[in-house]
Amino acid sequence: MGALPKKRISHSAQGKRRSHLNMEMPNMMTCPQCQALKLPHYVCPNCGTYKGEQVLEVKPRKSEG
Repeated sequence: MGALPKKRISHSAQGKRRSHLNMEMPNMMTCPQCQALKLPHYVCPNCGTYKGEQVLEVKPRKSEG
């Protein structure tokens, strides 16, 4: 049989232990070419550029309707 707790852990103690488990938004930056938000050090999903060079050929999205 595994280990069992000797006493109940209060809500505040549980919250203090889990204080670093909060969710954070990723840092975003604007693309220098198209001004869309993108992750730093990633290819822009909107225009396909990275460090000022065209890396991907981005196809236009199909419009629904």
